Amino acid sequence: MLEKRTYFMPAMSMIGPGVLQDVGAEIKSLGCSKVLLVTDAVLNKIGTVKKVTDVLEATGIDYVLFDGVQPNPTCANVDDGLKMLMANECDIIVSLGGGSPQDCAKAVSILATNGGDIRDYEGVFKSSKKGLPIVAINTTAGTASDVTINYVITDEERHVKMVMVDKNSLATIAVNDPELMIAKPAALTAATGMDALTHAIEAYITKGAYRLTDALAFESIKLISESLRDAVAKGDDLEARSKMAYGSFVAGMSFSNCGLGVVHSLAHQLGGVYNLPHGVCNAVLLPHVMRFNAPVCAEKMAKVADAMGVDTAGMTAEQAADAAIAAVEKLSADVGIPAGLAELGVQEDKLEEMAKLALVDPCAPGNPRDMSLEDAVSIYKAAL
Repeated sequence: MLEKRTYFMPAMSMIGPGVLQDVGAEIKSLGCSKVLLVTDAVLNKIGTVKKVTDVLEATGIDYVLFDGVQPNPTCANVDDGLKMLMANECDIIVSLGGGSPQDCAKAVSILATNGGDIRDYEGVFKSSKKGLPIVAINTTAGTASDVTINYVITDEERHVKMVMVDKNSLATIAVNDPELMIAKPAALTAATGMDALTHAIEAYITKGAYRLTDALAFESIKLISESLRDAVAKGDDLEARSKMAYGSFVAGMSFSNCGLGVVHSLAHQLGGVYNLPHGVCNAVLLPHVMRFNAPVCAEKMAKVADAMGVDTAGMTAEQAADAAIAAVEKLSADVGIPAGLAELGVQEDKLEEMAKLALVDPCAPGNPRDMSLEDAVSIYKAAL
């Protein structure tokens, strides 16, 4: 018997090379009067923002630019974006970038209609009103924030990454044009790509997984395993970039509707305490968490190995699960991810403090194997 489910996704998703050129007409059709364009200074400097503003101007859409989003967006970034939105009477948001601008835009959107402080919305389904319309234009194949009901904001006072799960933050239109991802730095491509792979693997084995999310996650694992090495090594490879865009997109549609696990719970704390890149933290932790989870989901992890192109013929489920872990470690090494957390400056004296926070992170309950404080500390230590 199929279980009763509620599935969330944007009202429209545009994906493929060149779709950016069609975005102006879709924004116009929403009937809004002025856009707040939320992005970061780097994308402005390298000319990516101009590609979007050219489309807005060609379609006669009025806009104001906020490019103050940091790599791990903070409460202050959200407040600054909201002030600009209110001062300019914007009634729609266009977010441009990877997960950081997308998440900041979601937070601004929620505050614009619900009021209060962004800290009020930490947790699951805390807002009561739909946020302002968002057109989420992605520039990396990684976070999939453009298609999910999740966003993460760093509370810089507590040094905590706040995880929000909120259907009211879902973008109206998601845009994935791989032409915007061409020639992105190899390290960024690797980190965001491994983030997407983590989304897919965690979604596939999470307690909340079901038939639809399994199909999406499996396809994502396949696409990323086939294309990430080429996307990192040849930044202008449009075919590899397109496969990564699709891989990230379908991973987002999967995990947004079934949840994640303790890779993310543990990684969020590293981001909050050390301000480290989220995708790199996920990549380093992923094989260690897979090893922890294997005793309770070996058969599903065996299918992860299949999706990654491993020949599992003649293997037991346990052997195939080990092969999946080895394949993840090999892919991570091939794209230049650091071998351990110590290389990123993580110190052992912070591990227990972070482990305690990881246990109450909203992603933790979805993990297929329950994690104790001792388990969390052990995983961190193994990942050093």
